[in-house]
Amino acid sequence: MTQSLFHDDAYACTCEATVVRCEAGIVVLDRTVFYATGGGQPGDTGQLAAGDLTVPVIGTIKGEGDEIVHQVEGMPPLAAGQAVVATLDWPRRHRLMRFHTALHLLCAVVDAPVTGGRMAEDKAHLDFDIDMALLDGEAIERRLNELVLADLPVAVGAIRDEELDANPGLVKTMSVQPPRGQGSVRTIRIADVDYQPCGGTHLARTGEVGPVRVARIRSEGRRNKRVTLVFAEDPA
Repeated sequence: MTQSLFHDDAYACTCEATVVRCEAGIVVLDRTVFYATGGGQPGDTGQLAAGDLTVPVIGTIKGEGDEIVHQVEGMPPLAAGQAVVATLDWPRRHRLMRFHTALHLLCAVVDAPVTGGRMAEDKAHLDFDIDMALLDGEAIERRLNELVLADLPVAVGAIRDEELDANPGLVKTMSVQPPRGQGSVRTIRIADVDYQPCGGTHLARTGEVGPVRVARIRSEGRRNKRVTLVFAEDPA
């Protein structure tokens, strides 16, 4: 298994690790700060360094069991048992953390089941099962920015499997269920605004999100009304 350091500290951007195995296109470490693609959040990029040797990581995905796979180009010049320093692309990760936290706020602002979602470096969206007429872009944007300016604390926690099963309303995503079987599920709580299971990386406070804009609202099907967010600092 790979120890997921990002679950305990989303702000850790580098760590020392040992190569468990490497094959053409992949490197598995015993521990990592790299988040693996999941829950609509892309996997991290960055590099693995061993002395003067640097191996770019072009993506990160989940492997077998609890493995986290660092994707590389070709056959990596590394060997099992070798010590490396893993360093992620922090500016990219931080933007994804800002977007992911903003999407949790969007869950709180739009009172409807979430049917899907995705984030990238330049935008993020959620799809809702809601009547299109109930989505007011200006009102959503205004409320989102109020919650950002409130600088609310964002806390990582856990909930027992049986407690989650007894409170199905905590799971707001219709298409993805949190993993069970380990006894507990990781949660994210934003003050008294939002509380739900989530394995992604988040900010410590909502103020760090920064001002956001509702870029567009459009229908993606009968049960999918998409709200797309961008950062106000980015070009329109």
